[in-house]
Order: sequence, then structure tokens, then C-alpha cells
Amino acid sequence: MNLFDTHAHYDADAFDGDRDQVLSGLADRGVALVVNPGCDLTSSRTAVALAEKYPFLYAAVGYHPENCGPYVPEDLDALRALAKCPKAVAIGEIGLDYHWEDNPSRELQRRVFRDQLALAEELDLPVIVHDRDAHAESLRLIRAFPRVRGVFHCFSGSAEMARELVGLGWMVSFTGVLTYKNARRALEAAAAVPLERVMIETDSPYMAPVPHRGERCDSGYVSYVCEKLAELKGISPEACAQATLENGRRFFRIP
Repeated sequence: MNLFDTHAHYDADAFDGDRDQVLSGLADRGVALVVNPGCDLTSSRTAVALAEKYPFLYAAVGYHPENCGPYVPEDLDALRALAKCPKAVAIGEIGLDYHWEDNPSRELQRRVFRDQLALAEELDLPVIVHDRDAHAESLRLIRAFPRVRGVFHCFSGSAEMARELVGLGWMVSFTGVLTYKNARRALEAAAAVPLERVMIETDSPYMAPVPHRGERCDSGYVSYVCEKLAELKGISPEACAQATLENGRRFFRIP
């Protein structure tokens, strides 16, 4: 199978000890492409540098809602410059996270999200959206930018919300959560999304699928997500891998 892990953080500290070994071994594990999103300026720069080193690796650049505390409007100039690098394919990971009380203020999160949606619109790039416990607000903000297309990664909303995103022309992406025993909501959402609108990911080093739950995740484990999605859709894992690979290539405009 040729798999596309559309969301993995190889800039994370968890890979400091063996980053090159993991990345260099992915092809032998069936992984053809990976997108590494940034979470702030530093990690976005690292994501671009890694993408320039590995032919199969691409980058996204942006401020994650949990990391947007230091954001100032001038940072958009730095993101704009990074986004123009040949291996940068999206603005992300951006969005809203209302789960943790010690996150940056909701007002700041919304402002940073809006600014980055506007940047994506300016540059004609897709966005990778993080939405945790902020479903209604996230939908409201993306609706304000109808020319921006994107994906809700690690989707945690309802099947109804997933159908709403599809109606807006957006993609929906699922992680190893599909393999968890308590994954009813995610499974219902994945079943509701047409195959041509689904992408798969690991969110490495987080969210390792069963049977590796609790371990450090890497892109090789995206095969478990693919197998579970294939089961849901009633197709072979090979057909699911091919469909999600094509979806990801189309979405990120990767030749």
C-alpha cells in the first residue's frame, strides 16, 4: 500500500533521539507521503526545513491555538514568507481549542484564527484546522471565509457536523481514534463522510492506534487507521489507501 499520513509532527521533541531513523524508514512501511504542520513560528520553520530534506515530506505553517500566546500581527509576515517555500502546502495547524483553561484567551485564539484564514485566502492555500470543544465557533469563522478550503484534522465533531463540512466543500480527517473502544462518535462521523472527502493521519507522536495505544506514534501506524476506515466503507485496505492518497494529493496540490 502507498499511504499518505496527512498530519504528523516530526518537529516534536519526542523524535529528537531518532528522527532521521524514523523518517528514513517510512517508505519501507508503506508510507508514501507525509505532511508536517507547524504549531508556532519555530516549529513551522523546522517543518519547512525537514520538508526540504526529505522528498516525501511536506510542511504546513501556522500558529496552533494552544501556542498562539506570543502572536503579534507582524508574525503574519514570517508565516507568509515560510508559506511561499516550495515544500509548504498549507496554513496550519490553526483553529480553536476551548478545552484547556490555561490556553490563550478565546478572544486571542479567534483573532489569530481569523488572521491566518485571511492569509490562506491571500495565498490561495488550504488550511488545516484544529477544533477542540469549539465546534460552533470554528464553523462560524470558516463560514466567514467562503473562498478558503480546508480540512478539520483529528475530527471530533458529530456526523451532522461532518456532513455540514462536506457541504461546504471541506475535507474531514481521522486518526487512530477510529480504533479505540469508545470511538462511537468518530466512527459515526467517518461513516457519514463520502470516501472522496476523507483523509487519514496519525497526529504523531500522539494518538497511537490500537494495538499501539499509549506508545509514541509515527506515520507507519497510519495503516491501522486505513484498515479501520476501509472496514467502515466496505472496501479493501488497498482501495482505501489509494483513495485517501489521491484525496490528500488533490487537497494539498502535490503532483
